[in-house]
Amino acid sequence: MSGIEVWIAAARLRTLPLAFASIILGNALALAQDKFDLWIFILSLLSTLFYQVLSNYANDYGDGIKGTDAKRVGEARAIASGLISPAAMKRAVGLFTMLSILSGTALSFYACRDLPWMYAGGFTFLGLLATWSAINYTVGPNAYGYAGLGDLFVLIFFGWVGVGGSYYLQTTTWSWTILLPASAVGLLAMAVLNLNNMRDREGDAASGKKTLALRLGVQGSKAYHTVLLILAFDLAFLYNRLHPSNIWQNLYFLTLPLIILNLRKVLKASQPKDYEPLLKQMALTTLFFAILFGLGKTL
Repeated sequence: MSGIEVWIAAARLRTLPLAFASIILGNALALAQDKFDLWIFILSLLSTLFYQVLSNYANDYGDGIKGTDAKRVGEARAIASGLISPAAMKRAVGLFTMLSILSGTALSFYACRDLPWMYAGGFTFLGLLATWSAINYTVGPNAYGYAGLGDLFVLIFFGWVGVGGSYYLQTTTWSWTILLPASAVGLLAMAVLNLNNMRDREGDAASGKKTLALRLGVQGSKAYHTVLLILAFDLAFLYNRLHPSNIWQNLYFLTLPLIILNLRKVLKASQPKDYEPLLKQMALTTLFFAILFGLGKTL
């Protein structure tokens, strides 16, 4: 591969659908309230793009220098395979840290331009927390991913902040029930991480990365996966019961066959390689879920 191709591969752009799912849903729920600003949507997607690439580069760097990726299953990582040096990846992490902060700050001040300055400051702080989270999943001696806290941070940033934050930036209003669909998407994103960690369980055990999947064991992780998928649908259903609109609000049920198929294959999986295609399918299913749920509320 050429130099640019190596960097594009290391950015793992295939993870973007999962990252964009929460932004799409939050903006769709705002549109359902007749509140939508195209520039807020564009800046939200741009910021999410920078956060996700930053996370992927930082993950490659953190796991690479710790040797975690040496025995991983699936796509080879750049540092572990020797395609990018740790020093070069560290510079890339620095670059995307700056881009993430600039984009997140621009989004916060533009969306909150008619509100007191403390609102823009608060969302800027959330952006800084998202930047910190993207880096510290695997980087540093106290990386939270190595302590089994990755699932919690995914729920917070891929669910609550992604959906709830983007909804508020569009509407400048808040309802606690927004946390129901936000949690639904967050739980599906947690299912993606769980599959990733189930696939990498052996390598993580050897390198001291104590993910939740490693702590729960094989059967415990499969039971956990089952609960995540069922609870996600339950929370989405509850939101629609509390905020009924029309028959189209049930469009997200079209993803149910994909959810069932994923769960059946997870329960049958016996080798680390069995989880690789399921991980990709779950990420796309999460995106479809967010799109269909949001579309159902806007029709």
